[in-house]
Amino acid sequence: MGKVIGIDIGGSTTKIVGFDKEEIIHPLLVRATDPIASVYGAFGKFLNLNSLKIEDIERIMITGVGASFINNKLFGIPTAKVDEFMAIGLGGLFLSGLKKAIIVSMGTGTALVKAENNTATHLGGTGVGGGTLLGLSNRMLNVRNFNELIETAKDGDLSHVDLTISDISKEVLETLPSETTASNFGKISDLVSNADLALGIINLVFQTIGMVAVFNTRIDNIKDVVLTGNLTNVPQSESIFKQLSKLYDVNFQTPKNAEYATAVGAARCYSENVSYREITA
Repeated sequence: MGKVIGIDIGGSTTKIVGFDKEEIIHPLLVRATDPIASVYGAFGKFLNLNSLKIEDIERIMITGVGASFINNKLFGIPTAKVDEFMAIGLGGLFLSGLKKAIIVSMGTGTALVKAENNTATHLGGTGVGGGTLLGLSNRMLNVRNFNELIETAKDGDLSHVDLTISDISKEVLETLPSETTASNFGKISDLVSNADLALGIINLVFQTIGMVAVFNTRIDNIKDVVLTGNLTNVPQSESIFKQLSKLYDVNFQTPKNAEYATAVGAARCYSENVSYREITA
């Protein structure tokens, strides 16, 4: 049996992952604005890095917004398109080892999918995501890339930016610890630094995403939330989601290779024989 390739073609990045039976082969990300150029570039680079030949590949499964531009088989290999929400759901479940969960895909915006076994339901989402991080940091800090924003936020102090429960109430509330955010950016101090603002932006984005996820867990009483997508690489997000887990009794988790979950899910659609559309040309 040959290798199965899953490719998630986004607006600015293309992610590719291979499967040898149940084993993941070296996930890879390529940045490019042209979806056709990026998918061919990513595939060629993937083959080269893993010392593979075209004849080693049995099947290619593509998904993502850029998949709509692909109308022919890639390199003559059997190729199929996968619904992106199905790919998000199956990828999140496979990487987490769960049978049922809310899968949160954090990219430029954020999508939420309820996944159970081989089914996935799009629950909705929010426009708050990576685009929000970069847009706010660009206007407020003149910072235009994730790595610089992450570095800037390292020594930030949220007490100079956010209003907390302890700022507005002298009484201890049973369901809301004193450090709980009452208002993002509701307490801009004269002492505020770029580091404080950077951390405030990160906190705003991830708390918003986290709360949208928490509200969705209440619908079907689901405790597990799997975090996927590029934003899982922002290190400050770990403590934010950990706090939300404790506060709302929800299990947020970020599995290994979380940023490649949608590409993983595309490949799994073939392995699990879940609905996909063949490209016949």
